[in-house]
Amino acid sequence: MKLAATYIINPLMVIIPVLLAVAFLTLLERKVLGYMQLRKGPNVVGPFGLLQPIADGVKLFIKEPIHPVMASPILFNAAPIMSLAIALLMWAPLPLPLSLTELNMGMLFILAFSSLSVYAIMGAGWSSNSKYALIGALRAIAQTISYEVSLGLVLLGFIMFVGGFSLQSFLYAQEDMSLFWFTWPLCIMWVVSTIAETNRTPFDLVEGESELVSGFNVEYASGPFALFFLAEYANIMLMNTISIILFFGSEGYMMYSDSATLSLMTKTCLFTFLFLWVRASLPRYRYDQLMHLTWKSFLPLALGFVVISLMVLVMTAGIPPLD
Repeated sequence: MKLAATYIINPLMVIIPVLLAVAFLTLLERKVLGYMQLRKGPNVVGPFGLLQPIADGVKLFIKEPIHPVMASPILFNAAPIMSLAIALLMWAPLPLPLSLTELNMGMLFILAFSSLSVYAIMGAGWSSNSKYALIGALRAIAQTISYEVSLGLVLLGFIMFVGGFSLQSFLYAQEDMSLFWFTWPLCIMWVVSTIAETNRTPFDLVEGESELVSGFNVEYASGPFALFFLAEYANIMLMNTISIILFFGSEGYMMYSDSATLSLMTKTCLFTFLFLWVRASLPRYRYDQLMHLTWKSFLPLALGFVVISLMVLVMTAGIPPLD
C-alpha cells in the first residue's frame, strides 16, 4: 500500500490538478482575448462556456489520428508523449507547499529537463518529413537554447545569494523580504526570457502562421496534437510558478500552511494573466530581433549579475555571523 501511494497516488495528486488547470487555462485565455478584442469568447458549451475545455478535449481525443505516409512512425508518435512527460516531470521538485520528491538539486533538475524538451520538438519536426515542420523545429530549438543561457545565468546568481540549489531554500531566504525589491531588473529579464522559452507571443516565431502554418506540430492532429497543447500550457504554468518562488516567494515563514499554498496559487494566476495580456497586446518580433535581445542585451546583464553575486559572496565569506 505504501508503494502504491508513493509511485501511483502521489504523482496522480500532482498530475491531475495540473492537467485540469491547463484545461481551464485555455478557457481563460480565450475569454481574456475575447474581452480584450470586444467579443464574448466561448459561451455556448455549459454555463458561461465552462465546459468548453472538456468538449475540446473529447473532440480531439476521439478524432482519428493522421499519420503522414513519409513520416517516421516511431519518433512521430513518441515526440508528443515525450513532450508531455517532460513537462509533468518538472513539477516533481516544486514546493506546493510539499514537493513530490525532495531534491537538493531541484533547480538543476528543472534546468536539465527543460533542456530535454528540445529533443521532443526536434523529433516532432524531423519525423514529420515536412519542410514547414522542420523549419519550425529549428527555430524552436535555437530560441529555447539561446534563452536558456540567460535563464541559467540569472539562476546561478540567485543560487550564490541563497546558498542552495533546492527550491525550498529560495522560499526560506525570502522570509523577511521578497527578492524582487532589489533584483527587479533581473525579474523583468527573467519574465521576458520565460515568455521566449515557452514560445509565447511576442516570441512565437515557431508558429508564425503566415510563414510556417503551425510550426513543428503542423502534421499532428487529434490526440498527439492535444498532448503538445497540454505540454505547452503546463510549461507556462510551471515557469510562472518558478518565477513566483524566485522573486515573490515570501511564504518561507508559513511554508507548510494552507495560506502559503493559497498565496502561491494566487500569485501564479496573476503572472499567468500577464502572459495572456502580453499576447493580446504585443505584435510578433522579427527573428533577428529575438536573437539580438538575448545575445546582446540579456547575456551581458546576466553575466554582470553573476560577477556581482560572486563579489558579494567572496566579500562576505570571511565575516563571522552576528550573534
